[in-house]
Amino acid sequence: MSALRSSPIFRAIILGAPASGKGTISSRIVRDFKLKHLSGGDLLRSQIGAKTEVGLMAKTFMDKGSLVPDDVMSALIINELALLKQHSWLLDGFPRTLKQAETLNQKEHVDVVISLDVPEEEIVQRVAGRWTHIASGRVYNTEFNPPKVPGIDDVTGEKLIQRDDDKPEAVRQRLQTYEANIKPILEFYDGHGILKLFKGRFTNEIWPKVHGFLSESIPKSN
Repeated sequence: MSALRSSPIFRAIILGAPASGKGTISSRIVRDFKLKHLSGGDLLRSQIGAKTEVGLMAKTFMDKGSLVPDDVMSALIINELALLKQHSWLLDGFPRTLKQAETLNQKEHVDVVISLDVPEEEIVQRVAGRWTHIASGRVYNTEFNPPKVPGIDDVTGEKLIQRDDDKPEAVRQRLQTYEANIKPILEFYDGHGILKLFKGRFTNEIWPKVHGFLSESIPKSN
């Protein structure tokens, strides 16, 4: 399968581990290339809010504390993408399983799958620097966005805490789970010739590579 088409419509997926910089890279892609950003989590919430048939079905599983099944999640995403036939888009947070990738492939053409490859220790270090003010949800990072006074919330003067799932051992466990789930998805897209891997430690190191690739890959409108 050819990775790119001669149409001005361009459709991409972005994959990346937790704290890999995926959110920042996605926002920059949307800003610079005018793609419509589609977040799997956001779409799930919007369809539940709109009380669509598939949204209500998904809600029944979430209310029980269960994962939304692959077929329900795939139907939700595909229903949304069907409304965007004339738009270029960037899909974020989906697919999360090989079955979801296979179902999406049957329904939608994807031009490229961008995968961010950041070393595990870099991610652990990033997340380990996170400190949270629980009452407000404000998040600081000792490296990127430190509080004015270490361990203290800028606004209230109350103590910050490190969430259990931000501690190094928890982060490593989440990364192991991500790697186990993402490997067959990457192999699937690599087999279709549309996987593009971008390696680096920092978002500002990876971004110019992504920008350069998309500048050459996205068809120009006449």
